[in-house]
Amino acid sequence: MAVIWAVQAVDLADRVVCNMEETMIQLKGIRKSFYEGTANELEILHGLDLTVRQGEFISIVGASGSGKTTLMNIIGLLDRPSQGEYLLDGVDVCAAKDQELSHIRNRKIGFVFQTYNLISRTSALKNVELPMLYAGISRAQRRERAKELLDMVEMTERMQHKPDELSGGQKQRVAIARAMANDPAILLADEPTGALDSVTGRKIMDLFHKLNREQGKTIVLITHAGELAAETDRIITIKDGNITGEKAGGGIYAGV
Repeated sequence: MAVIWAVQAVDLADRVVCNMEETMIQLKGIRKSFYEGTANELEILHGLDLTVRQGEFISIVGASGSGKTTLMNIIGLLDRPSQGEYLLDGVDVCAAKDQELSHIRNRKIGFVFQTYNLISRTSALKNVELPMLYAGISRAQRRERAKELLDMVEMTERMQHKPDELSGGQKQRVAIARAMANDPAILLADEPTGALDSVTGRKIMDLFHKLNREQGKTIVLITHAGELAAETDRIITIKDGNITGEKAGGGIYAGV
């Protein structure tokens, strides 16, 4: 039986709700600068505009140093732009305080990283429970939800194993289950197959397609792999901090 729960959050987080067929992510004139020393300003992103619709599966491609990870950090509310406007489901999150951003990030966005970012000293089950702990979910509900998610990614038999007892593909499946813990509207995946062999990477991509097609998750995939980008609905190319190209992908679901 599916777990049903409510999360108490600040007013701004309550306003960020999922509207089908609406724009989910809208970036306008996004710039991001860092300082080298005290005086030298280095601009990484140069006024980017990007719109992502609810339920869309897009990829962002570019060489190392192109700015795609900086862009992902801004989309994921891990960093703030130096200039520009970011509307998340119609709400200006640039105006939010840090605590409000933390609530929104916890409820709305799931992260999947190339290096998994699992806590090594605890089990797969407890790794998946962690975002729900931060969201104030009861222990019993966390446990039931985590078991459901691990079953979804076919990791039920390994739920009590720690990360160092799992293969790379198994770790990534646990990471995806963790990203889904609070039923986010958006999944951000930063090179999620980069550390995996081709067969295991294929299984991970199939899982992303399933989450997109069956659950309507909005997915932003950061990748170097052109063949993976070609499977998404839309391919965004970034170079030297600018969006230099955009084209339709095949939207191929290998599981069909």
